[in-house]
Amino acid sequence: MSKLVMIIDDSATVRKIVEVSLRREGIDYVSYPSGIEAVYALAERKNLIPDLVFLDISLPRMDGYKFAQYLKSHQQYDNTVIVMLSGHNGILDRLKGRLSGARDYMTKPFRTQDILTVVHEYLGKTPLPRSNYMS
Repeated sequence: MSKLVMIIDDSATVRKIVEVSLRREGIDYVSYPSGIEAVYALAERKNLIPDLVFLDISLPRMDGYKFAQYLKSHQQYDNTVIVMLSGHNGILDRLKGRLSGARDYMTKPFRTQDILTVVHEYLGKTPLPRSNYMS
């Protein structure tokens, strides 16, 4: 069965970088510029259940923390892994991410190799070395 990655980031550049990285690996993905659009997509397509979500924290109207809480409040997403993407690298930012349901936290800027390492790590493939992750 194919794994699905969801990308939610208001930066078209960040979305494109992650999309290209996933496409090169043959990994299915969906991409949204806001948490609100992602919520609408999940509501409309009941069979849309991502295995992994790359989630920007600073999103308009519904920040990444609220979107993570939304996912974790719905049982069908219990196995969905959330990885926060942020330009902030403070302990409180990481803690808030964990408390909202994120399993991992990556800081921007990141390398495409780091994206692929996270994907391989959480989707059950051989992990690759990574430079900036939540410990």
